[in-house]
Amino acid sequence: MANTSSAKKATRKIARRTAMNKNRRSRVRTYIRKVEEALAAGDKTAAEAAFLAAQPELMRAATKGVMHKNTASRKVSRLAQRLKTLSA
Repeated sequence: MANTSSAKKATRKIARRTAMNKNRRSRVRTYIRKVEEALAAGDKTAAEAAFLAAQPELMRAATKGVMHKNTASRKVSRLAQRLKTLSA
């Protein structure tokens, strides 16, 4: 347990930051899931709309430090590739 006031404050900050990161990670997963569901259903227009919504959310998560920049880029790239194969 934290003894000093600065350690107690640090604990509060960490808890707040953890909650925000958890929320951001959850949002990203939801957006990705919507794209994948549209791709699985074969609905091109819904998949494109979901992808256009998911892409900035993934990049925002990368800039906020929730995930690594390359991880976000890789996920966007793979979703775009799957979207391209669906439209072809």
